[in-house]
Amino acid sequence: FRFSASFLLCLGYGNLSPSTAVGRIFCIVFAFFGIPLNLILLNEIGQLMLLGVQHCAHQLEEVFHWQNKTSLLMKTCALVTGLLLFLLLPPLLFSDKEGWSYEEGFYYSFITLSTIGFGDYVIGMNPDRTYPSWYKNVISLWILFGMAWLALVIKFCINLLE
Repeated sequence: FRFSASFLLCLGYGNLSPSTAVGRIFCIVFAFFGIPLNLILLNEIGQLMLLGVQHCAHQLEEVFHWQNKTSLLMKTCALVTGLLLFLLLPPLLFSDKEGWSYEEGFYYSFITLSTIGFGDYVIGMNPDRTYPSWYKNVISLWILFGMAWLALVIKFCINLLE
């Protein structure tokens, strides 16, 4: 195999890929088990995030004595918090660390979290820039939790359509 440690972080972006038959077979086998496990993990993380949002909504309901508005409040809190944490604030970090415009950072955020990953923007790959040691780790966590949040939003939309 000719993989680097950053292979898992950049999977799907086209800038790193296995170059041998054994590496390609490994990727297929890994994906066969890894994709369903990833979906289960994202679902579990999304459910934990939902529990946190429900807790916050119940606290607000008790403080402001709102009745029967928990469901709407919960969905609104989840949407607004997620928009801020996963789509609106990260482009500011990308602007600073990557030198991208806010629009480019927002585009990268959505394309990454939606798992489209075209590969036209990839974090931490500019040889002219120095990146902090925590940068790729934080971005990996952001991707994990952001994908779980986006899966929750999609689930809410599907429920609305049904």
